[in-house]
Amino acid sequence: MSSPRRRTLLLGLFGSALLTAGCATEPVPRTNADGTYCFRIGKTNRRTVTCTPSPIPSEQIEAEAKRFAASQGAVTVYVVRKRWADAKNLVRVSTSDGPAVDTVPNSFARLRLAPGAHRLTATWADGSVSLDVSGSAGDVVFVELIGSTWAWGSRYRMGPGGPVGSHERAAKLRLVADAQ
Repeated sequence: MSSPRRRTLLLGLFGSALLTAGCATEPVPRTNADGTYCFRIGKTNRRTVTCTPSPIPSEQIEAEAKRFAASQGAVTVYVVRKRWADAKNLVRVSTSDGPAVDTVPNSFARLRLAPGAHRLTATWADGSVSLDVSGSAGDVVFVELIGSTWAWGSRYRMGPGGPVGSHERAAKLRLVADAQ
């Protein structure tokens, strides 16, 4: 093969590889004009969309939350929701004596609670599940909201998350709620 022809072939291969690399990366999740966030899955003509009912926190608050730092005088609870079979429900997570937040698939929420014991309850159209968490002032607690949605219904469970695995999953997700 001649040198000019080889060069043209290599430039063509490099150009096509460069153009298709953009298609292989996940797009940055964006907020809607009204400040809400929607999780989308499926093909464009049959897309399933699950949206937050209210605006999500700003990018500055999200960046601060992704430092996963403790809050002085409070227990910081991160609810992480990222599993392959969880693709469509709006799930409300409430506390026994405090705020409630709405989550969508592939998102996380931050709750800052008074020190002590609390009951977290996740509620969706098909049911609810609870988990007891506790902590002292300055503690950081990760909770995994694990779900699966199928044609015949949805199931969720909550469990304690590890600081490394949950932290890594949450770092790639959108903060959809920040409550005190």
